Amino acid sequence: MKIYGLTGSIGMGKSAVAAMLRKESVPVFDADAEVHRLQGPGGVLLPAIEARFPGTTGPRGVDRQKLGAAVFNHPEELRALEHIVHPAVAKSRQAFLRRHRSRPMVVFDIPLLFEKGPPRGLSGIIVVTAPAWKQRKRVLARPGMTPQKFKKIRKLQMPDAAKRKRADYIVNTGTTFGRTREAVRRLTACLSRRAGR
Repeated sequence: MKIYGLTGSIGMGKSAVAAMLRKESVPVFDADAEVHRLQGPGGVLLPAIEARFPGTTGPRGVDRQKLGAAVFNHPEELRALEHIVHPAVAKSRQAFLRRHRSRPMVVFDIPLLFEKGPPRGLSGIIVVTAPAWKQRKRVLARPGMTPQKFKKIRKLQMPDAAKRKRADYIVNTGTTFGRTREAVRRLTACLSRRAGR
């Protein structure tokens, strides 16, 4: 099995590309979605998070605003949260691989792949990119987003140019939806051939 990492900075269109890969029948493990599940109602991480960050969980799971306020701009607190979350996500990722072990190729969708260090065993890394003006426009259109918050998030992420330099494959979402989808189809066909499909 070939395992590819999918990443990209905020607002670059990574989620859209992940959805396109799924439409091409490529299994995609979404790290963010798994974190939401683990922290959602009845999630296995709730007791540990509540113990470390009192008042940040409830019947609906983690209160993301409260937890975000507890860790944002507090590197030590963020590391403490990561020590709770990352091992659980890694365990889920291994279960995903077991479920799809007969497939020639899978993708790990990891937003902070470069920032946190890529997992072992990747056959290549796909970086999703777009022009800076389009990234800004997309992000500032999100509910509750401000230019200041966007600036802070960008500081926590590796610059797009540096990610592109480290990429094995690049998908540009700065064009039309149709062109991006066609680029994803071509990439999927290329990776499938390499996987011996």
